[in-house]
Amino acid sequence: MLKKITAVFLCIAIAAGALAACGPKNDISSGAGTKDFPVTIGNVTISEEPAGVAVLSPNIADVILAIGYEAQLKAKSAQCTQSDLSVLPDVTLDDAQKIKDLGAQLVFTDTKPTDEQLSALNKEGIAVLTVAKATGREDLDRLYSQVGAAMKGAKTGYEKGRKISQGIFLTIDDISRIIPSSDTPTTVAYLYDTQGGAVTGDTLEGKLIESAGLVNAASDGTGNQLSASALLLADPKYIFCPTGLKAKLAASEEYKKLGAVKEGRVYEMDPNQMLLQGRGMIEAVSFMAGTVYPELLEGTEASSAPPASSSPSSSGATSQPPQGNQSSSSSSASSTAPGNTNLTLKKGDKNDDVLKMQNRLKELGYMFVTPTGEFAEGTEQSVKDFQLLNGLVVTGVADPEMLKLLYSANPVPRKD
Repeated sequence: MLKKITAVFLCIAIAAGALAACGPKNDISSGAGTKDFPVTIGNVTISEEPAGVAVLSPNIADVILAIGYEAQLKAKSAQCTQSDLSVLPDVTLDDAQKIKDLGAQLVFTDTKPTDEQLSALNKEGIAVLTVAKATGREDLDRLYSQVGAAMKGAKTGYEKGRKISQGIFLTIDDISRIIPSSDTPTTVAYLYDTQGGAVTGDTLEGKLIESAGLVNAASDGTGNQLSASALLLADPKYIFCPTGLKAKLAASEEYKKLGAVKEGRVYEMDPNQMLLQGRGMIEAVSFMAGTVYPELLEGTEASSAPPASSSPSSSGATSQPPQGNQSSSSSSASSTAPGNTNLTLKKGDKNDDVLKMQNRLKELGYMFVTPTGEFAEGTEQSVKDFQLLNGLVVTGVADPEMLKLLYSANPVPRKD
């Protein structure tokens, strides 16, 4: 009895310094914490900001890149093929000692480790956090806030992650708003393979199809599975699929019966756009909307309603900048030194012109990664977002036309 009373008094006496051991541990299950660390995510408590992180999930790696926290990464799995992470060494859940030697104190995975793997990692002082993919719009906030909180704390990281998640869907909403209304719904399907893999209505990817103004032919399916026979009954007008699948669909005895396959309305996409839940989701919605609604991609007069110029094979639809913006151009006037507009900047470039462009994009609300002068995936997506909301062809390449508008007083800023 005396031991129990002593323990209670000890817990009260050192509550400020031993919160992680004697009570709630800044749990983020109901929202942001009041301070950064310690932070509890599920049943894992992280006592301080990790000096290094290993990411063993391509999806979580995409989230980290979207939030802009990649500087903390020390290692990755071989499945994380993002170019921004190519310099990182590959590890697995079995490499506890190697992960420790690389300076990682936290491992992200979306696959539950075995008891032996978890024990070995914990023995080396490495926390393991299993974070599931998001299943819907609100759940994307959960995914991003958990990843952010684990890396930068229950307040700072949580709020940054949630802001980026909501920013992604704000941009997707911008695309949805320019889609023309129609009394005739357009039915589409996204197929992963020829074995029944399809985007179903119970997934976040299913919500992306809806955001493109389309009806998902596999909306009644679950777990990204729909039989070919069920798909034949729905007979989607358009089919989207990963690069390389179009020829397999045409060669399949079952799938070649689909009207979209027979009539050549199958469109291949970068597979990561519908597999990973980073900012590439914006490209997925843009591409699907721009393919089905070609009027979004045809040049229009400045006074007409939603316009854009591109082609079905481009990265996505575009929207015309509001004409009333001219009178408020002073709010978008650059406070940074204008860069050279007589050049083209693209992914892989690294120079002062890229840095100036990044700083201007950040000033307008488009940059979600720290300006470094290196044109990587995060910058490419920021360029695409700028092009989308400013009525330019969405390419991810900053050509002279875009740069002139970027440094002018009239660009459309991004509003979160």
